[in-house]
Amino acid sequence: MSKVAVVYWSSTGNTEAMANAVLEGAKMAGADADIFTASEFDATKVDDYDAIAFGCPAMGAEELDDTEFNPMFTAVEPLIKYKKVALFGSYGWGDGQWMRDWVDRCKSNGINLINEGLMANEGPSDADIANCKALGASLN
Repeated sequence: MSKVAVVYWSSTGNTEAMANAVLEGAKMAGADADIFTASEFDATKVDDYDAIAFGCPAMGAEELDDTEFNPMFTAVEPLIKYKKVALFGSYGWGDGQWMRDWVDRCKSNGINLINEGLMANEGPSDADIANCKALGASLN
């Protein structure tokens, strides 16, 4: 049984809904899974998990939230290279450039991504929720 963390930041609740679906999928697949907001997760927790899903919506000019999420992610980034890592988030404008940049950042830092970034435009649809659950299951 894998131990999975789902770590997210959400301002409107869209990415939070995705995070809850990722958590549900991980648990349905038999993982021991926990969920954290970005402010609740830090480098001291990384070693407790085999896999971590990170969720953040597009902010500003299609970038990660720079108040809570990006500082947390920057702090844990060097420690997650040997974990299974997944990325997800929602957006309401643009075309998902923030996710492509985030994926590229992870790959250039040697992080073992298991996906290319799961995105939902605005609130997650039923199909998006199903994809989040499948993503969670793949972390087990």
